[in-house]
Amino acid sequence: MQTPPLPTVSTRLFMLSDTHNFDLTDSSSDDHPLKHPLPPVDVILHCGDLTHCGGASSYKKAIILLASIDAKLKLVIAGNHDLDLDKDFWNTHLDEGDEPEDHDEAIEVMKGTLAKEAGVTYLEEGTYTFALYNGSQLTIYASPYTPAFNDWAFAYEHDEDRFNNDQDALIGAQSIAQNPIPNFGEVDVIMTHGPPKGILDHCPQGDAGCPNLLQAIKRARPLLHCFGHIHEGSGAVLMDWKPTGISPQGHITNPFPEPVAECFIPGEKTLMVNAAINDGANVPKSAPWLVDLLLPRSNLSE
Repeated sequence: MQTPPLPTVSTRLFMLSDTHNFDLTDSSSDDHPLKHPLPPVDVILHCGDLTHCGGASSYKKAIILLASIDAKLKLVIAGNHDLDLDKDFWNTHLDEGDEPEDHDEAIEVMKGTLAKEAGVTYLEEGTYTFALYNGSQLTIYASPYTPAFNDWAFAYEHDEDRFNNDQDALIGAQSIAQNPIPNFGEVDVIMTHGPPKGILDHCPQGDAGCPNLLQAIKRARPLLHCFGHIHEGSGAVLMDWKPTGISPQGHITNPFPEPVAECFIPGEKTLMVNAAINDGANVPKSAPWLVDLLLPRSNLSE
């Protein structure tokens, strides 16, 4: 006898990344797709690079931006430009006028009263499960780390693998994973700052994504993987996980403010979204993304 499918709840997600101090109240932003009125959603996912180079006042600006969007849950990770959120990086890269305490101040903004009042939850690397107000349950893996490039924050070396244990790592990669990406069936959404290798990662330096991250995504096969970092790669593609290997099914046009109308089959297809709103010249030109996912009904208390 076939096991009946588990009950699911349609859940709307709003994705954006690389806002870099974007200000919705600035009149010059009127020509950008990210402007009010914005549709209400269940969850916001911000994939990092809230700022140009950190600073408490810049994080406050990002919190104010997120506070203006109607969502019960707003999940945020850092990116390589959010320098003082990376304690190890910050303490070894102090310039004149910088203080070690700047890290604590940055964390206080992202986790303190202002963030809580805005509904913002700042995620460090790891796997989290949330019971949502619409009755669904979201399990998400988050990581701000990207391959080292020009000495920015949250970096790892190109032969280091943050996302797989030894038995799952590519040949030649050294696992340094403290919080590896879960296996298939254990995670609905993966949110990283950087892209996987060869997927929405092309820039003037070539394909800048991480092959070890791609290895983990193939193993996890989530419904959705959202990221940013590579501004030139902004867009979306549906990946088909065939037994013979991965098969991208073409780029998807962003229908914002409508959601992406695709069917996501657990274990068979993953929507990959580079949600960077800035282009290669650091000009905000791309719209955020909306997607409706069928998430399991929550068995957690709210």
